[in-house]
Amino acid sequence: MKIEAEWMRGGTSKCWVFDTGHLQESAWSLDALLPRLFGSPDSRQIDGVGGATSTTSKAVILHRAPAGDEADVEFTFAQVGIEESTVDWGSNCGNCSAVVGLYALEKGWITPTGDLTRIVTRNTNTGQIIVQRVPTPHGALPPAPHAAMPGVPFPGYRVGLGFQDPAGRTTGKLLPTGSATDTITAAGIPLRVSMIDAGAPVVIVRAQELGLDPARYDSWRTGVELQLGTLEHIRRQAAVRMGLARTVAEAARAIPKLAVVAAPTTADPACDVNVMMLSMGKPHPALAITGSIALTLAARTPGTVLHGLTGGAVGETLWLRTPAGVVETWSEENDGTLLVGVDRTARTIATATIHLPEASGTAVAASSAGATLRGAHHD
Repeated sequence: MKIEAEWMRGGTSKCWVFDTGHLQESAWSLDALLPRLFGSPDSRQIDGVGGATSTTSKAVILHRAPAGDEADVEFTFAQVGIEESTVDWGSNCGNCSAVVGLYALEKGWITPTGDLTRIVTRNTNTGQIIVQRVPTPHGALPPAPHAAMPGVPFPGYRVGLGFQDPAGRTTGKLLPTGSATDTITAAGIPLRVSMIDAGAPVVIVRAQELGLDPARYDSWRTGVELQLGTLEHIRRQAAVRMGLARTVAEAARAIPKLAVVAAPTTADPACDVNVMMLSMGKPHPALAITGSIALTLAARTPGTVLHGLTGGAVGETLWLRTPAGVVETWSEENDGTLLVGVDRTARTIATATIHLPEASGTAVAASSAGATLRGAHHD
């Protein structure tokens, strides 16, 4: 079997982008098909197109929205397991969202309008409307991308992502527990946290409560890696509290995300908050965009951990320091509609035909089961 796809970078993630119509040609379950395409289960994803990290084992499946819909394009995000033959459909990836508008322009689904083209997209994982703004000077994409962003060494096309009224898209409430702060006990220590649902569900904990020195941000990664078990316990408890799982054992790996935060010192780069986010159980090299939306609304919500750090002194922009650099988020209100957003860059890396040797969905499932049984023996 052969499947057409685009390989694209969105923000600090890479994803494989599939037209829904191409996947519908197969009767196979996407839960079986995607892991096989990506080469899972295998920590290297050596026999597939996956990148063997949480930021490169991602897929976007999209199609034009029906005529008359408020959206131009609908898309679904899939976080494909690496060492497990699984697909997590529980939330969206903001970085990968940035490829959708560019894809629509490059495929001719959308006609550029003036110097800035507005593409309304809907994420089906969450129902979230994301208004994407792509510069199209003189009514066209520039011949070569030239916009820069933290965490990416090469330029891409700038894409502004405005999340429309993002609160409660997964759980139904900005504060899923009904409280701005809650206490979660991990390793016998009670920790004060905030659980927020905006863009994606996120649990926020202060660095000091984990024994991390707020004045030594560069040392956080080592400290966080020493406490991954504790942080995962916090995250799984939060999943139950937020109504995302019935038990800690059933908590999905992708949601909620977890953010460690602290106020900056005078020696830090200009920013409002120092933040390190965990993704799929490991420190994120930059910042999950859906997580940055949650942090932005948390900073604006009285009583939250983050509101306490910023003193509520947040204007139209919020500056978040990440391991890759400082990220700016923005907010705007028009006619009662709130857009909370961030600018990313995106570009197409390759147009590809993916070859799948198995001839049926049953063969795919059997092949994946065999891979699990054999295990991985690395040279």
